[in-house]
Amino acid sequence: MLDRVTEISDAAGTRWLSDTELAAWMPFSAMLMALITALDTQLRRDAKLSLFGYFVLAGLSEAPERTLPMSQVAVLANGSLSRVSHAVSALERQGWVTRHPAPSGRRSTLATLTEAGYAKVVASAPGHVETVRRLVIDPLTKQQFGQLGRISEKILTELTPGGECARE
Repeated sequence: MLDRVTEISDAAGTRWLSDTELAAWMPFSAMLMALITALDTQLRRDAKLSLFGYFVLAGLSEAPERTLPMSQVAVLANGSLSRVSHAVSALERQGWVTRHPAPSGRRSTLATLTEAGYAKVVASAPGHVETVRRLVIDPLTKQQFGQLGRISEKILTELTPGGECARE
């Protein structure tokens, strides 16, 4: 059956993964899913905050006057405007973020981290960083971690053709 599927798909131009590529892809994709789950679980358990919500708060905490247009928050959090809007609504209900129209008169909305929101991200950061260290940084050598950074940059370049990614 698989040979028949391969023949049909190959005729359509599908470039199937080789055994070596598949052997690397399977643990990589499993790691991505497990890592996101572990980081989200830690933040929900210890800080009553989702990983995505944490990214929103952390992005705003680094911004000038702790304020950014919603479109820029979406870039920092690696989410769509719709997802950011829902997340910011939840963060507003907690008193951690406020939204207001941009003073420039443009049709854009600004998100601002409140003092309570800043306190929340400061309180949440140590547990999050410890989890990142334990799961990602500590198991790797410095050389492996450097390679991971370079590999991640290369993949991000493919994922964000416009050049916008979380580090900007």
